[in-house]
Amino acid sequence: MLPAYVLLDLETTGATPLTDRITEIGLIRYEGGVEVSRWQTLVNPEMNISYFIQGITGITNEMVKDAPLFKDVAADLITYLEGAVLCAHNVRFDHGFLKSEFKRLGITLRQQVLCTVKLSRLLYPEYKSHGLDAIIQRHNIACSSRHRAMGDVEVMSAFLEIAEREHGVYRLEQMASQLLKGQSLPAGINPQLLEEMPETPGIYIFYGDNTLPLYVGKSVNIRSRVLSHFSSDHARTKSMRISQEIKHIEWIETAGEFGALLLESRLIKERQPIYNRQLRRERQLCSWKLSGSPTQTPLLTLVNHDEITPESLGQSYGAYRSKRQAIAALRQIVEAHHLCPQWVGLEPGQGPCFAFQLKRCKGVCCDRESPDIHYLRLKQALIAQQLKYWPYPGKIGIKESNADNGKSAIHVFEHWNYLGSVEDEPACAELLMSKTDFYFDLDSYKLLLKELGKAKLNIIQL
Repeated sequence: MLPAYVLLDLETTGATPLTDRITEIGLIRYEGGVEVSRWQTLVNPEMNISYFIQGITGITNEMVKDAPLFKDVAADLITYLEGAVLCAHNVRFDHGFLKSEFKRLGITLRQQVLCTVKLSRLLYPEYKSHGLDAIIQRHNIACSSRHRAMGDVEVMSAFLEIAEREHGVYRLEQMASQLLKGQSLPAGINPQLLEEMPETPGIYIFYGDNTLPLYVGKSVNIRSRVLSHFSSDHARTKSMRISQEIKHIEWIETAGEFGALLLESRLIKERQPIYNRQLRRERQLCSWKLSGSPTQTPLLTLVNHDEITPESLGQSYGAYRSKRQAIAALRQIVEAHHLCPQWVGLEPGQGPCFAFQLKRCKGVCCDRESPDIHYLRLKQALIAQQLKYWPYPGKIGIKESNADNGKSAIHVFEHWNYLGSVEDEPACAELLMSKTDFYFDLDSYKLLLKELGKAKLNIIQL
């Protein structure tokens, strides 16, 4: 399948690499399609194995009590992995645990990986499930020790043998190559840059021949995301053009994804990269402002976002790129809810509207429906588009931290405005004293609204 690859499986104390640990390692190394070595070992995780996990794996605390620590087997493991592609079923899980374990030893693991789940999907698209249990059942593979490291590795090995027999060596190699997607750096970019690039959240900036940025992006894993731009099979013409023009790359680490999103949005607006068109287009944004009275017509008035105030937020609805888009969206709402196009301001005139004659308006325009009821129905129809009032008495800070890179931040907001980020509460003093003119920024609004909807959120009142 590949010149050299290692089939590997881990058993662990849980599903989270940052807090859980490895309890067993099993692997088989292949070179030139031939097995050259196999290795397995229990590992003392230096923490308790829950009864639930013991029930799944059969590995007990007593079994690992005298087993070697990961640091004692790390050198052997690196020897087996050296020069090979790491293959695992859901490789992201196993690779994540290995990276965390090596990081505790001060080692950064750089390993090319291939997921056999994805390989199964490519080879057998007619099947819905591609977990190990499904593969065992589908191909009648014998497994004497499911959920033990070497037992699961042997299942993967049997699966690859069957796939090679059914599809041929060439097809298998072709699908494996497709998954690996060999990356090639643009000319002029130092390969050493990849070694320096962190695998933590943040933003990255691509430059061409001058100081104007080509593109600003964000990711929870900067290195992985940057590498994806240089895949040999670019999915879009835009990605190919960016890759061809890059001469320099910079990045900024953040405490988490939220900080990366905020920084990306701010830098795009400030520096106007030529390939970030979507986030740049905001100058023509407009919303519908609802009248404060059921009889004050037109009930809706189109306003630009720079006309929105903190006090008018709850009476503003939608965010549209143009007047045409706003009118088209409102017309759909009016038709769907049998509202009066005259009263909402879509059509001029007095007396029965044309929609009433077609039985598409309930008749507020000719005293067949009370203005209060019509107004209430309009508010209900618009509720999904409503911009929210600021729910706090003043400024707030959202804390974010990352154990991987040691970063921490407090992101400060007032009236949905993003005021900036600082490292700790004492550093907030300057931001708290600052006075900024209110401007409704749709991107900051959406990002914060989504963040406030999360269950675990560390908010401080400032």
